[in-house]
Amino acid sequence: MEENGGHYFEGVEKLVEVWFVDPPGDQENVDLRTITKDVWDELLKAVKCEIISFTKNDEVDAYVLSESSMFISKRRWILKTCGTTTPLNCLKPVMKLAAEMGFTEISDFFYSRKNFSRPDLQHLPHRLFCEEVKFLDTIFEGGQTYCLGQINKDCWYLYTLSHPERGRDDDRPLIELPKVEMKGLYEPDQTIEIIMENLDPNIMNIFTKTRCTDGKDATMTSKINEILPDMVIDDFLFEPCGYSMNGINNHGEYMTIHITPEKEFSYVSFESNVSMNNYTELITRVIHTFLPSKFIITIFANKTSEAYATIRELEYNNYVQWQRAEMQCCNFPSYNLLFATYTACRNEKIENGC
Repeated sequence: MEENGGHYFEGVEKLVEVWFVDPPGDQENVDLRTITKDVWDELLKAVKCEIISFTKNDEVDAYVLSESSMFISKRRWILKTCGTTTPLNCLKPVMKLAAEMGFTEISDFFYSRKNFSRPDLQHLPHRLFCEEVKFLDTIFEGGQTYCLGQINKDCWYLYTLSHPERGRDDDRPLIELPKVEMKGLYEPDQTIEIIMENLDPNIMNIFTKTRCTDGKDATMTSKINEILPDMVIDDFLFEPCGYSMNGINNHGEYMTIHITPEKEFSYVSFESNVSMNNYTELITRVIHTFLPSKFIITIFANKTSEAYATIRELEYNNYVQWQRAEMQCCNFPSYNLLFATYTACRNEKIENGC
């Protein structure tokens, strides 16, 4: 992308997450992971991105994309893309394909993103959040929309749909194509996302080909491998700069990091569904790895997650060098959501926090 005649890249990602319901009866072979790479290659053309690398274990398939990542488990699909990609354009085809496999019900749907730095460079239906909502409302009935943060500064948008009280005997249509109903499930689920901007230039230099030779070199030099040590990492260093990684473990948990290192618009995102009853230490490791001038934290946790009752503990936590600007909490039918923004302290020497 070009900004005033110069290079510009939108690091902010668009995140789609769909949870399907297991079909009734003996359907052990109904698994989203049976969808082949060739099929995903074709579906991702509508998103304007492609698969770069792939890793898997018994619980999850992880794809590094030319613009961010995709994760697939038996009944969950996650697509996270940056730049000027159009992830919502492949939502209907993916749902149709899943329905043909037997996944005719959905338990939860999430679409979220931070506000863009350059929304004018995006493509339909992603130029404005109201456009995205209008598009999603053609698929779902009863979707709920939220904007957390300050709409004239840094904010975070969410479209979500969850009907844990609905059963199979309710035949009101919620999905136009394909015909899919919503049904609640209660296995533990949680997601933490840390969105960082205006990062330390010396650290960002690690994620360039002038400093490191490949993804593994950048991972080890930056100590990303120490953030969650049990993760098996698949990493990629772009030419001439930029970095993406996926990590997965044998519990079906993942982590993913994406880095736009250019000084004028530096951006780093961290996301994981790792299960913890307190995320304070993890957040500390992440922000000290990258040293952002400001960052946003979002945490989702459903009622059976050990993080559900503890995410409010962050209300009492601050981080040396950063002070909290605001915090908001939302309660959904089966999930709690925490949103918080932090900015770097202005003091040059900080001993006990801001």
